[in-house]
Amino acid sequence: MNKLLDLLCGLLSGVALFAIMALTFLDVLGRKFLSNSIPGSLEMTELLMVVVIFGALPLVSRRGEHVEFDSLDPYLPSWLRRAQAVFVHLLCGGVLLALGWLMWRTGAQFAETGETTAQLKISKAPFIYGMGVLCALTGLVHLALAPQKPVDKAEGEGAAL
Repeated sequence: MNKLLDLLCGLLSGVALFAIMALTFLDVLGRKFLSNSIPGSLEMTELLMVVVIFGALPLVSRRGEHVEFDSLDPYLPSWLRRAQAVFVHLLCGGVLLALGWLMWRTGAQFAETGETTAQLKISKAPFIYGMGVLCALTGLVHLALAPQKPVDKAEGEGAAL
């Protein structure tokens, strides 16, 4: 299951990031040599950034690569660190599932009203639906991580030195 998650989310984020790079490259070339930029390039970049960020979110959560404040962790007993990890995963899982549900509802409202981007008139609903699905998927990742033993990052860092 982890490999499928890595493949699908990694591919989604990677393709979107490559599209941003190509769009920016072509936009700069157009401005430099043709004195004309690509119409709507900012809107396309914004939408693609949504795909990059929300596509990578389940991967970042699964790998434990979020920015975290852990200065006190070496001084806490292991049972408290374990309880903290379970609490954080359950909290994040619940919040992300709720956020996914809210985004899905917002996507439905956008689809109903026909909400589009200002310049290119691209429908916003599929992007909001995607954000909702990826938030819910990230919430499920956190719930799946809650019962697992947390990785001691201090041991992993020492081994890398």
